[in-house]
Amino acid sequence: MSSSAGPAQPRRSSETVHATTVAIDGRAVLITGPSGSGKSDLALRLLDRGFSLISDDQTIVCRDGQRLVAAPPPTIAGKLEIRGIGIVEIEHVSDLPVALLVELTSDIQRLPDNARERPLLGLSLPLISIDAMAASAPSKVALALDRMGLKF
Repeated sequence: MSSSAGPAQPRRSSETVHATTVAIDGRAVLITGPSGSGKSDLALRLLDRGFSLISDDQTIVCRDGQRLVAAPPPTIAGKLEIRGIGIVEIEHVSDLPVALLVELTSDIQRLPDNARERPLLGLSLPLISIDAMAASAPSKVALALDRMGLKF
């Protein structure tokens, strides 16, 4: 007797990433950088531009076939740390595909390679490096998501 179960489904793998994650139009942006680099501050400014919070400081990224999906750890879902104010409750979204990775640094190349990528769970994500404290940082994230972000 033969089985008609079909091909085995790929096992979902996951990783907890030190990143603050926001989303707009069904696409998530992972914001990475060392502690104190401005991840939460940049996320707050992106929320003012219409983005939604997925997670602050830690994000669970799961591989689902040929895409990565971002979700908050249950213990911090809906919480955003705002320096000088504290941890605030905020509406959040979950389980959205990751389209772009933003690396916070003060060492910015004037004309970086447009094909920069970073591997995560065996898939490559488009990567940009920005200074989170620059006034233009939220605009750069939005522009990079539109121009370089993965389409779903």
